[in-house]
Amino acid sequence: MSFIEVVPENHFSIQNLPYGVFSSADNPKHRIGVAIGVEILDLSVVLSFLPPEVHDALKQPTLNSFMGLTPAAWTSTRNSIQKLLSAHEPSLRDDKQLRAKAFIKQSVAVMHLPADIGDYTDFYSSKDHATNVGIMFRGKDNALMPNWVHLPVGYHGRASSVVVSGTAIRRPCGQTRPDETQPPVFGPSKLMDIELEAAFFTGAGNELGSAIPIGKAHEHIFGMVLMNDWSARDIQKWEYVPLGPFLGKSFGTSISPWVVTMDALRPFRIPGPVQDPTPLPYLRHDDPFSFDIRLEVAIKAAESSDASTVCKSNFKHMYWTMKQQLAHHTVNGCNVRPGDLMASGTISGQTPDSFGSLLEMTWKGSKTIDLGNGVTRKFLQDGDEVIITGFCQGDGYRVGFGSCTGKILPALQTAIP
Repeated sequence: MSFIEVVPENHFSIQNLPYGVFSSADNPKHRIGVAIGVEILDLSVVLSFLPPEVHDALKQPTLNSFMGLTPAAWTSTRNSIQKLLSAHEPSLRDDKQLRAKAFIKQSVAVMHLPADIGDYTDFYSSKDHATNVGIMFRGKDNALMPNWVHLPVGYHGRASSVVVSGTAIRRPCGQTRPDETQPPVFGPSKLMDIELEAAFFTGAGNELGSAIPIGKAHEHIFGMVLMNDWSARDIQKWEYVPLGPFLGKSFGTSISPWVVTMDALRPFRIPGPVQDPTPLPYLRHDDPFSFDIRLEVAIKAAESSDASTVCKSNFKHMYWTMKQQLAHHTVNGCNVRPGDLMASGTISGQTPDSFGSLLEMTWKGSKTIDLGNGVTRKFLQDGDEVIITGFCQGDGYRVGFGSCTGKILPALQTAIP
């Protein structure tokens, strides 16, 4: 229990303590903090209470250096912060001057990307999502490609357009082919979609030409965030053969600002689904590395005053684990670096209320979603806001991610000839 009040429904309990990068009106410098209740603990103010070996890393404007340290350093830092915030520890609790400097309300802070993201990879690891999309475009008998159950399918995304929650997303322009009997046309996407995802930040990397074995993959995974990998389905459909997504994805990817550490998530580990066929040896691990993270997506339509929940899913639906994703990513000798971002792919369950994209919820636009008060959607319209939330439920506390939000802006008219 902390001396900072945290109500049971708050995502940022003392059992959580996620890391983020923030600034404030009176201090525009980007600095590293930890969320506790409705407050941010400014770690630059309390470095003297933390292990000396992490001081330099925690003085940086991003988390990359800290992510590059060892799991032992991450754990010792977390333990020190938990002790400092404990209700029974007087060092910070009883020092009013220090408390005034060390805490800032989350409501008045400006959040930034937690890391300088060098590379971003998006996987495709939900079997239910992959099956749904396959049925739509190839039929039930050919829903999954032959390789899907043998390896974690993925592609390299665009790191420069990953943005922090709250950043507005501009409707992209590009080529589409709405009439397959006619040549393609150029203009704003008409099929703007969401993708409910989670992503992990890598810790210490590997040398080019070496691999991270699956038995040590967990040592290279720092923590997780929520993600909305915005998708322009009409642009994507026309361009993706033969090399995969390009302009239909690269215009924007939103992530939540708080990185929930694997130490905080460890109590919520659960076994993943049975993998059949058994993966090749380099992808096998026996320890549970799926997580019971409750996820929810809401849409606040441009013409509505309230948001409407459209999806309730769970990270436990993922077929391939983060350890398998990282081991596969590096098995060819590809090097990763601290602060690289690796996303799960769309997280869908078996029931329609757990589908993680509008493409699935509307079954390729063949039906509408009811947002209340007579408002319906097939795909996103300008002014619509998407809110993704997620948390693990403990006994009287939550380990949560906060929210990942974004609003759709109209396409730039200057981009349209």
